[in-house]
Amino acid sequence: MIIDIPEGEDAIPYVWAEMVPEIGTAAATFSMSVYDHSKLGLREFEAARLRIAQINGCVFCLDWRTERDGEKVEEEFADAVSEWRTTDRFDERTRLAVEYAERYTLDHHNLDDEFWARMTAHYTQHEIVELTMALGSWIAFGRLNHVLGLDSVCVISAH
Repeated sequence: MIIDIPEGEDAIPYVWAEMVPEIGTAAATFSMSVYDHSKLGLREFEAARLRIAQINGCVFCLDWRTERDGEKVEEEFADAVSEWRTTDRFDERTRLAVEYAERYTLDHHNLDDEFWARMTAHYTQHEIVELTMALGSWIAFGRLNHVLGLDSVCVISAH
């Protein structure tokens, strides 16, 4: 970790809220809004989030599982996300969410007409905007936590 965290402080809350409160508080509000107000299905939401976590390498994000109304995705879900092209565990919306996450993260200049035709056949414009904002949040904050080394000290479960 490249940021000094005072003893007894949790790294992520300290960096976000104590070091840069004017920016960190707004960032945390945006980040939590993605979870609190999403209307996307849990499987497509988690599939996209996990694909970005895999690409970013954020340990905290890889360990996190979104819960909605007491439900989480199954334990093997992250493995299916890694194999999104061939897994039989995903419906078309979930597969597209993972594909969009990957392409948005690695090759956003090449989201072509063929891709958008498939996306708009399965997602409304509202859902596309919502998913796009969520992707941006996960890329930015997952990378921030990983680059600063915060994810290595804020692990939810044994990794």
